[in-house]
Formats: sequence, structure tokens, C-alpha cells
Amino acid sequence: MTAQTEIHGSYWLETAPPGEPTPPPSGDIAVDVAVVGGGIAGLCTAWELVQQGRKVAVLEAGRLAAGVTGHTTAKLTALHTLTYDHLRRTRGPTGARLYAESQSAAIRHAADIVDELGIDCDWEEAAAYTYGEQPRLLGKLQAEAEAAREAGLAAEFVTETELPFSVAGAVRVTEQVQFHPRKYLLALAEDLRRRGGAVHEHTRVVGLTEGEPCVLATDAGVSVRADEVVIATHYPVFDRALLFTRLSPRRELVVAGTIDEERAPRGMYITPEQNTRSVRSAPYRDGKRLLIVTGEHFTPGTADVEERFARLSAWAASHFPGVAISHRWATQDNDATDSVPLVGPFWLGSRHTYVATGFGGWGLSGGIMAGRLISDLLNGREVAWAGLYDPRRLLSVVREGASFLKHQAQVARHFVGDRLPAVTGPSTADIPRGGGAVVRVGGRQCAVHRDEKGELQAVSARCTHMGCLVAFNRAEQAWECPCHGSRFAPDGQILQGPAVRPLEQRDI
Repeated sequence: MTAQTEIHGSYWLETAPPGEPTPPPSGDIAVDVAVVGGGIAGLCTAWELVQQGRKVAVLEAGRLAAGVTGHTTAKLTALHTLTYDHLRRTRGPTGARLYAESQSAAIRHAADIVDELGIDCDWEEAAAYTYGEQPRLLGKLQAEAEAAREAGLAAEFVTETELPFSVAGAVRVTEQVQFHPRKYLLALAEDLRRRGGAVHEHTRVVGLTEGEPCVLATDAGVSVRADEVVIATHYPVFDRALLFTRLSPRRELVVAGTIDEERAPRGMYITPEQNTRSVRSAPYRDGKRLLIVTGEHFTPGTADVEERFARLSAWAASHFPGVAISHRWATQDNDATDSVPLVGPFWLGSRHTYVATGFGGWGLSGGIMAGRLISDLLNGREVAWAGLYDPRRLLSVVREGASFLKHQAQVARHFVGDRLPAVTGPSTADIPRGGGAVVRVGGRQCAVHRDEKGELQAVSARCTHMGCLVAFNRAEQAWECPCHGSRFAPDGQILQGPAVRPLEQRDI
């Protein structure tokens, strides 16, 4: 691997235009629909509703398309690793077919939007593959190819690919897409504003009162009144629906670097082996393409992230000799315990609130699908797959109860274990420069970080979402909650929800 300085940041954020800044609202506002979250699900929902004449406001805590969507690997496909055989067994052939139809319709819809708006977003048609290097995966791959075909995808089982290493077998689906997600979404946001929609960045929503109208409260004290509210914050920032019991967060690492164009794969590849390996390439320049490799997923706050980054980089170098790694970043996904995203009415009593979450690593097709589904629901249209994604579903939770109970056991282990007194623990003197640790000071657990100058900074070690103990991710310089995935900067400021309040400062 060629030695060079790595950029610790997303290639998509680096190479997209910054976009026109959109300030928070200067005072209370009233709209038809308030969309909380400016990632792909939120922006797609808002854009669909503006097309239908609704007065819409998007409220984003940070910058548009700079959160989870800005850190994706940017594959737009209906082939989601090993999904269809599982759906066929748990939801029946009809459920698998509706899933395939809804995800495929999202891809076609995005293609239509790119053509309609003339978006320059490195749009490339490509085949998607789920592959296995080891023969023990062959049975699952063959079953997946069969189930995907039955669901309506043009899927086939193959034993040859363009990868520079041999595989035992693979599922292939053609006419899928790879693109630059932030260029796409910034163009969508620009068109949304041109059509009268409002976008407010740096506007964190901290409260929701459901009613007629619903009222949202921001951290700046502004009220937003809306007839309908859509919560598209990746992980819902409100807990009344108890969706946190049905969502399992996972973080996944990405390394990227240049490779000669003739040696770069043009398809999109993923395997569940080796704790996941996902590979694709994107347009670059000067006869090069950018190789993007993803994997090493883990629960936030539970891993040696530097070691995992090194492992992923070594895999890329050994499988694609000559790649010059230039970027590394990480993304975060939420898996629904019953394996299907939650898109629709927020909870059993909801009349005017909707949610989109639990995309399980496939948020691009899922987010586009969610935008169309929620806009159709708001307009009283019947959608064939609405029941499949309905967050109020209960039968599937019971059917896949083992996953639900496993998730609850993991959360309980952190929640209870964090409260047991430790026999020994680190002291502030043990914390290296650039490191962090939870230290008991004056009877309280403090999250203490030592910066590169050697100065200490302390905040509360309890996540403000539900009180689990955070852990330090040195590679990304962040405090992470293993229960529900909230992430905080060393000074306690929120990097990622569901938390809506920063960690409190501590004096040590």
C-alpha cells in the first residue's frame, strides 16, 4: 500500500459543493408538514410533499446530508446481502415480493429525478453482487438467488466475477446504481427551496407535542407548528413509540483510495464473511478510480476502532495490490430486530406523526422509498407495501422474538453493568494524549479526555438519552453510547442522536 496522508473524513463531504447555508428560523413558524432530519429520508420526503403543494420545513440539527447519508458507501440497490431468503421464510413470498418491488421502485424513481433535474452526481449503472469466498456460504447464496428471483429481481447465481480474487459463488442483480449521494441530495434541497420549501440547518429539535397542530420545540427556543410531523433522524429522537426497543445500532468503517482505472471493479460487491466486506469504485480523475471498502461493523463504544481500521486497510491492500488509501471514515446504521425498516405512523395512537428508521445499512434505497411512502400516506393514497413497513406491526416482532430478546439483553447488560461498582479502574494519570476513559472522580463517573496538548476535559459519563455509560472511540475522537448509539464530541456536544442534550461538563 502506498504510504500517504489519510484524510479522516468522508470523501462525499470533501468533494460535494458546500451548498448554500440555511440558518435556523428566526422566530416561531407554522407549516403544513415539518420534517425533522435532513438526510436522504427527510429530504426525499420533503421534496415529494413540496411537489404536491404542501408547505414544508426541513429541520436539520447539523448540515444537510452530512450525517449518516454523508458517510455511506453510496450503493443504490435492491440486493441487500442475504435478505430475500430470510423474508421468504419470515414474511412469505408476498412479503419478499413487496420488499423487492418497493426497493426497485425507489431506484427507478431516483433515476427519473436525476433526469428531470439534470443532477450531476456521478450516476453509474452497475451490477450488484452478494458473494462468498468460502464454499460453506454456497447454500445460502443459492437460496438467496432463488428467493430474489421469486421476489421479482433479475437475480442469478454465478461463480465468476471481475474481482481480482476467486469466489465460491455470488448472487448477481444487474441494472443497479452507484452515485455521489451528497451531490444528489444538495440538488434535491435546492429544487425543494426553489419550489417554496424551507430548510433550516443547525436547528436541533428537542421536544414534540402531538396535537392539532403538532408543536416542535428547538434548542434555540423556537416553536414550529405543523399539521403533520415526519421524524427522519436516522434513530428517532423521541421515545414514546418505544422504537428504541426494536432498533440495534451498529457502526461500520470505510477506507478509500485510488486505484488504476483498468484494475478497479465496476460492480458493487458485498459479503457477510469476515465481519462484512463491501467493495465498489467511484469516478476519480487522471485514469484512476476511488476504491471504497467497508466492513468491520461493531456496536458503538465496544471496539478498538484503530485496530479495525488497520485490519480493513490491510484487507484492501492484500486484495487490491497498489491501492493508495487516502480516506477513512465511519458510518452508523440501525437494524430493526425484525429485519424490515420501520416507515409509517409513529406509534399506535399516531394521527399526525410519522417515522422512517431501521434501514439496516440500506438507507439510500430505503430513504427514497420512505419519502414516497410517507408522502402517499399523508395524501391518503393506498400503497401496496405500507403494511410491510408499518412501525405498528406486532406479529413480526413476535415471530422474530429471538432477535428482539437478544437486543434487549445486550442493552440490559450495559445498563445494569454500568451501575455496578468497579473493583479497579483507570485514573486520569492513565489517560494518554488523544485518549479518553471513564474515571470515577468524587464518587461520580466522568468521561475524561486528554487532548494532544495534554490538557484534560471532563464531562458526565452518562448518555443523556437513557443514562447508559459512554466509552471513548479514540480513532474518531468521540464518546459513544453502546445502548442506542448516541455519540458525543470530547467536550460533550452531540455528534449523533438519539440524544438531544449534550453531556454535562464536570470539574475534576
